[in-house]
Amino acid sequence: MLNHEIEPAAPIPYCRVLLIAALALGLQAKAQKVITSQYDNARTGANLNETSLTPRNVNVQHLGKILTFHVDGDVYAQPLFLGGVEIPGKGRHDVLFIATEHDTVYAFDAYGNPSSPLWQVSFLKEGSTTVPADDAQCPFIAPEIGITSTPVIDPGSGTLYVLVRTKGKRLLLDYDYSQSLHALAVATGEEKPGSPVEIHASVSGSGKGSGGGEIAFNSLRDNPRAALLLNQGTVYLSWASACDVGPYHGWVMAYDAQSMKQKAVFNASPDADDSGFWAGDTGPAADKAGNIFVATGNGRFDANKSGRDYGDTLLKLDGQSLKIKDYFAPFNVDALDAGDSDLGSGGPMLLPDQPGAHPHLTVVEGKGGTLYLVDRDHMGHWQPESDSHAVQTIPLPGGVFGSMTYWNHYVYVLSDSDALRQFEVKDGKLSLKAAGGNKFPGVSATPTLSANGSKDGVVWVLNSKGWNSFDRPAVLFAYDAANVGHELYDSEQNGGRDRAGLALRFNIPTVVNGHVYVGAKHEVDVYGLLPAAQANK
Repeated sequence: MLNHEIEPAAPIPYCRVLLIAALALGLQAKAQKVITSQYDNARTGANLNETSLTPRNVNVQHLGKILTFHVDGDVYAQPLFLGGVEIPGKGRHDVLFIATEHDTVYAFDAYGNPSSPLWQVSFLKEGSTTVPADDAQCPFIAPEIGITSTPVIDPGSGTLYVLVRTKGKRLLLDYDYSQSLHALAVATGEEKPGSPVEIHASVSGSGKGSGGGEIAFNSLRDNPRAALLLNQGTVYLSWASACDVGPYHGWVMAYDAQSMKQKAVFNASPDADDSGFWAGDTGPAADKAGNIFVATGNGRFDANKSGRDYGDTLLKLDGQSLKIKDYFAPFNVDALDAGDSDLGSGGPMLLPDQPGAHPHLTVVEGKGGTLYLVDRDHMGHWQPESDSHAVQTIPLPGGVFGSMTYWNHYVYVLSDSDALRQFEVKDGKLSLKAAGGNKFPGVSATPTLSANGSKDGVVWVLNSKGWNSFDRPAVLFAYDAANVGHELYDSEQNGGRDRAGLALRFNIPTVVNGHVYVGAKHEVDVYGLLPAAQANK
């Protein structure tokens, strides 16, 4: 057990904090880091700088649970990691950042030395609380909703951006629900200048919940699940809802990373409703030109009739204005909407440049059980009768709640009630190479991958809890990335030693510097190579 009691620290002048952080981060330019969901803005899900964990030592004899960080709330957000951070008065540390549904951000030494937090910040101030699940009328995140979206770090300025939900005092007939974007110094947790900023937005429209010809952002009903994105000096946030409780709309907003001022707003259903950006806790993707790629869930699609509503659509947005530059909608978009088969239950992944006629490809799958490979330079809009405007479609046994992983010309995907599948990317198309030997019952998961460049690849999967299933421990699985038919390890092979905390939904493990960090209910479990004495037990 770890003791996480903390003595209050004296406030540190912000200018000194900024100088310390800049010097530390500059000196550690080559230090390990995981600063965004799925490791990069293409959302490939692969850490290519892992030299310690390999298919040869990821097994029950050599790998196990070595540490647990106990925290004050459930951990849905993917833990982030920044090496070589100078913490005032505490020295230099590789830091693990953990955000909880109790509206707290923790900074721990990533290896538990010391075991108490280096700093922690609570956003519950002046009588505010987290948002109770009953207020959201949804049991998906319970008992409280605080920080769900994975934050993002700018290592250059030493800033961690986090989106926070709170419930304030009662105002006349209702409570004051708010959402706010915070910019924290990675060395201390102190707010940066201009932080926080409360989320407000409105667009013209006649959709559900509109008034006076406008749709306004709803701090209670519009629920953020997707990770934050930082690209070219801009922080991007996106929203769906809780359990489809309306009125809600799919929103994307852009904020200047330095001034914290809102730059642009996009609404996917201004004249209808829904069309949220779910993504199963994965994040919007960005290409090198600064374009943003997101997929919407259920909602009316009428863009083919000169409308402005984009239900069940893969969108390409201009990174500065958030205006639509291109889109792909499946031919059966109306049937997807009618059958609650959100395309946007999955987040897009951008493949590295490919040879041939379609050098820039993206892949996405939703609840409908079809994997779409789309040319992101010519997305095809909507076509009747078939998906011939896609580069390729592949039927799968179940849907996806999250995204996929890419490494070394392979795409890895785990659909509902299916085994982990490995597709080879060749000549701009996908073909099945291998599948794991075990199926995952219930909700799918987002794989993650560690490798040393193009060798020693390991695919990691954390099983996900169904929204209505009984509590059970999370189970961490590892597969040989060269052939996922070869399972290397799972945490129940020696459950007495390695059992994780209680599983949540859609969690993505973080693999970095020889360690695997697993978010669970009120804790993060840490897996790593065991000492020789333990390894021989």
